[in-house]
Amino acid sequence: MRRYKKKRNYAWGADIAYFVGLIASDGCLVNDDRHINITSKDREIIDSCQKILNMNVRVGTKIGGYSGTSSFNLQFINVALYDFLLECGLTPAKSKTMRALRVPIRYYSDFLRGYFDGDGTIYGFWDKRWRSSLMYYTQYISASPAFLKWLQKMNYRLADTSPGAIRPGPRAETLSYAKADSRKLFAFMYYKPNLPMLSRKHRKFIDFLRADPYAGKEL
Repeated sequence: MRRYKKKRNYAWGADIAYFVGLIASDGCLVNDDRHINITSKDREIIDSCQKILNMNVRVGTKIGGYSGTSSFNLQFINVALYDFLLECGLTPAKSKTMRALRVPIRYYSDFLRGYFDGDGTIYGFWDKRWRSSLMYYTQYISASPAFLKWLQKMNYRLADTSPGAIRPGPRAETLSYAKADSRKLFAFMYYKPNLPMLSRKHRKFIDFLRADPYAGKEL
């Protein structure tokens, strides 16, 4: 008689919510009901996924279609996790069809941080029109307009931001927030130390906040 290994059941938690955010941005469900793939130019993202899932899978490399740059690639089989991600609302070939996801409110900040680490950015500049005026913006990028509108609604509701602004682009739309909202989003996503995060984006965020006299001293 064949013996089958019991399938692990996945439940929501802060780390899993962060992982779901990464999959929603940099990952995909292969259309075979069992393979999960995540690609990132940051090895730290791949290592965080392995740590969260308590696994050690060989990491490959992949050449990007648009940029031609090399990225790290992690692909593995996990039927239980695949089913869990389907229940969250993710689907194969999701890049242009993703809609609202079923993420518990309690863990939305962790999900948002994961999505930011995958498909988010913060950038800034000194506005020459005003003396000592630093401008910086937090952005979330998606090729799925319905998903970006859901993100906009959830940030407004849970992180107390303004609606922000959704702007079209050549291949994707961008949900953008200026300084006051960026400060709120930082506090919301990085609500305590030692969370799973992409350290380079966290450091860049802190650099802008430290240069902003309205950000306060508790960073």
